Amino acid sequence: MWFWTLLLVSLAAPTTSSKAREWAHRGAMMYADLNPREMYAVRDYLYSCSELGLTSAYDKSLMKNSILLILLHVPRKQEALRALDRGQAKPPRQACAVVQFGNQTKPNVTEYIVGPLPFPSSYQAKTFKGDRPISFESRPVTVVEYEHLNTILEKVASKVNKILQESTGFTYGNCTDRCLTYTDIAPRGFAPGERRTWIMLQKFVEGFYMHPVGFEILINHKDLDPENWTVEKVWYNGQYFDSVDELVEKYDKGMINKHKLPVHDEEDPFSTYMPRGHMNTQTNIHGPQLVEPQGRRFQVDGNFVEYAGWSFAYRVCSLAGLQIFDLRFNGERIAYEVSLQEAIAFYSGDTPAAMQTKYIDSGWAMGASDYELAAGIDCPEIAQFVDLHHYFDTDKPVRYRNALCIFEMTTGIPLRRHFDNNFEGGYNFFGGLENHVLVIRTTSTVYNYDYIWDFIFYQNGVMESRVSATGYIHATFFTENGLNYGSKVYNYVLGNLHTHLIHYKVDLDIAGRDNSFESIELKYVNFTNPWSPEHTILQSKLHRTQHQTERSAAFQFGENFPKYLHFYNPNQNNKWGHKKGYRIQFNSHANSVLPRGWKEENGISWSRYPLAVTRHKDNEVTSSSIYTQNDPWEPVVSFEDFIRNNENIVNQDLVAWVTVGFIHIPHSEDIPNTATPGNTVGFFLRPFNFFDEDPSLASRSTVIVRPDENGQPKVQRWTPEVIGHCVTDEPFFYNGEIFNPPASCIVQATDV
Repeated sequence: MWFWTLLLVSLAAPTTSSKAREWAHRGAMMYADLNPREMYAVRDYLYSCSELGLTSAYDKSLMKNSILLILLHVPRKQEALRALDRGQAKPPRQACAVVQFGNQTKPNVTEYIVGPLPFPSSYQAKTFKGDRPISFESRPVTVVEYEHLNTILEKVASKVNKILQESTGFTYGNCTDRCLTYTDIAPRGFAPGERRTWIMLQKFVEGFYMHPVGFEILINHKDLDPENWTVEKVWYNGQYFDSVDELVEKYDKGMINKHKLPVHDEEDPFSTYMPRGHMNTQTNIHGPQLVEPQGRRFQVDGNFVEYAGWSFAYRVCSLAGLQIFDLRFNGERIAYEVSLQEAIAFYSGDTPAAMQTKYIDSGWAMGASDYELAAGIDCPEIAQFVDLHHYFDTDKPVRYRNALCIFEMTTGIPLRRHFDNNFEGGYNFFGGLENHVLVIRTTSTVYNYDYIWDFIFYQNGVMESRVSATGYIHATFFTENGLNYGSKVYNYVLGNLHTHLIHYKVDLDIAGRDNSFESIELKYVNFTNPWSPEHTILQSKLHRTQHQTERSAAFQFGENFPKYLHFYNPNQNNKWGHKKGYRIQFNSHANSVLPRGWKEENGISWSRYPLAVTRHKDNEVTSSSIYTQNDPWEPVVSFEDFIRNNENIVNQDLVAWVTVGFIHIPHSEDIPNTATPGNTVGFFLRPFNFFDEDPSLASRSTVIVRPDENGQPKVQRWTPEVIGHCVTDEPFFYNGEIFNPPASCIVQATDV
């Protein structure tokens, strides 16, 4: 009777795990990006607030008040956890709106928190740590401002098109064929409050990034009246001029070194994807493809994803890009947040454009540069594709079709395997587990470069964060001195050396929020051999360093960097008495891009550290901002402030800030595009005594083979023996015998 009572109770009440799953599923919506209806609601509400005086973002005047950006305002962690861990009500949904106030005596940029959604009724100004104001000059360049830049370039071209025609065979503006285009360089100046941009002219052909023509111009466009914009410098064929008129005068008088590019060959595929060359792979048949012979094994509901013990919510921030929240394995939270924060590419070169190029990509709305993914190339054809919506420099939401994909794939290498040799020509057993992973992917095409962003989830509780770089290199006009800063990749083109750095926020919650951090290294120990006292033993011994404060856990580039970075819960043990933990493992060959404290480096102070560990703070949400690109000298967000107070990090809610990257010296094989092999970096989150054993033992894809009593292979498997259509219909077979060829088949070395 007691047994049946217990059974009825257990059937009537949901289990703890089912509650946790329900709360996680329901809570995922807290992190879902704003949908178009919500974006419209925020826009319309702000437009109705007459005190803001808002006009269209497309109004041609720069002296206007307009909305630059609308995106999700992520709730505070503590408020979100009440919903995720206790099933309480979710915090009200809110938006963040960035408003540019250009129509006032002292222009500025203000961020507002707007809510509650879907029917907003209030707004309040958002502040940054230290109450730093946002200077108007730090705002991104908008479509309207680019139109005004084009106008001044056309005025310049009216004076120099003769020079451009003679030098390049191309002209700027008012042309239908053999036209020039441009690339603008950032940051825009050398100090706060400046807005001075170097413009580099290029041939407007396919892959125009690879066609600089040796003409660069510095435009001061700080004034909100474009009629007051000025040209401050001109660079032509390695020579500087204080004005366009000076260049024209000296050119006409033959007082300068002129150049003439080779006649442009329309048939030259140099910067295009057109196939050329020889390859011995057959082209009349397709290569291997991924299939799901019996259907999909992961579930997606809105922005909530489940796969092989994993569950998480995702979003794509318009500024930074792909972000993961409430990451769990078998219902246990591993991390509250794993999110992309920033990507930079700092260049070197011999032309002013190359010298000045220090791209900080969230300033170009890197997250909103996620264009359509091609099925079969960017993602497997079987992937689930998702549309994204952004509201940046626009008057209405913009749909990015199929801009995110989620798919399961095989890695082509086992997750684990063992052949157990019996050393008698046979075997005791063979065991193996095929390695399937789930991938969630977006891309960012930030002008010339394409970044492929992946979060990868393995069956054994490992998560990988990975970025692969491809796209066109940032190229400038070739000079002999330029070879100190890169490689010649075409007749008149230099591929400029640069360093890519990527920054992530990893808010770990290992078996709870109270975590500690230690690094583990190996040190040699030398001691007397206990069974042979006349000898000594030299071997490695674990050396653990408990990091007590934020400064002690901020590892600078150039210093010794421990290989084992262990985050653990000091209050939770696994079955074997070890503290439950995860470690961060790097796949990176990054280095710092500028000396500490050097001008623009202040805006990217996170780049000093491959790893820094801080206590979680609600006002330390992001390590960068959209304003850093155009004002890195006095940034609104300074990561160094996060660790300046050097707080205790023992048994606290910890955040790991991870920097990965690589140096790229362009070479001829980067034509037409940089390829992904060798240009992929990231990090792993790996369990370290978090589980009692490998959690992938729960997978039923395991295969075990043992010889039966007759010596024949006996196969044990827990999935269908014949997989289905589109793949081989032969059942799995494993012989396991070691083949010993007869003597007549053995070739002696002397016979060769």
